[in-house]
Amino acid sequence: TVYTIGEAARRAGVTPELLRAWERRYSVVSPVRTKSGYRLYDDVAIRRLRAMQGLIDEGWTASTAAASLRDMPDAEFPDTTSPAELPTTTPPERPVAQADVDVAHRFVRAAADMDAPALEQIVDEMMARASFEVAAQDFVFPALRALGSAWESGEVSVAAEHAASTTVHRRLGAAFDAAGRPAADARPVLVGLPPGARHELGALAFAIAARRAGLPVRYLGADLPTEDWLRAIQRTNAAAAVVGVPTDADLDAARSVGRGLRRKRPDLVIAFGGSGAPSVGIGEVLPDGLTAAVDALRRLVTLTRR
Repeated sequence: TVYTIGEAARRAGVTPELLRAWERRYSVVSPVRTKSGYRLYDDVAIRRLRAMQGLIDEGWTASTAAASLRDMPDAEFPDTTSPAELPTTTPPERPVAQADVDVAHRFVRAAADMDAPALEQIVDEMMARASFEVAAQDFVFPALRALGSAWESGEVSVAAEHAASTTVHRRLGAAFDAAGRPAADARPVLVGLPPGARHELGALAFAIAARRAGLPVRYLGADLPTEDWLRAIQRTNAAAAVVGVPTDADLDAARSVGRGLRRKRPDLVIAFGGSGAPSVGIGEVLPDGLTAAVDALRRLVTLTRR
């Protein structure tokens, strides 16, 4: 059986963009091409991709995971690849600091030059280096902070900053779609920002990580008035609402949303995340770090179900 890139990515549990990046940079798989140039992947390719993702989820970098798998014969990739069946060598430590500085610098330079192809390639590279949670925490977020600093110093124009942020947003949107869809009857967790808040990439990354962890997340986006939060909660019978507070300037709006939700839905789990979250003073505060925040939210939702 052979599959198109979209179907192969779905079966392997990755995005088509990430599949292309692994193929281009690491030669993890070598698909055949039709006369029209379309890629086709077989079952062995799917198993190789699953093995690659399994190692990355265990903490390997993409390059070291690919190197360990590249020369393995096809017969050594069983139908149900599991971490126990993958190479057991301890992954070498990666030079995090230098790698982070390098990719962040190249991201800012591409943004300043408004070099769209370079931006897309760099974002793909960041996302291919590790599992989504590690890639976002160790590469994407530092690059975005460097971009913000470059904008403040005048090195990057407003238009360039918006274009670079939009590139990241598109990549995260694809990752959210690839993270699966919640069951229709599951009470969802709503994630979004309060009115006036527009720095949504952190909230979107959290929504992706939570969905990857199995939580029935629905992402509402930026700049959402309290009445729309309430309508969404009522319409979906939501179990929880996570309000992002990306900056201190969003504190008052976040408090207003929290008070409105608490007043109308005292049974609802209300949590806040982001740099301004500890100062909100309402509801639960999620810890820093995507994985820690998702684990904390899972515990909160589980407790309310008992």
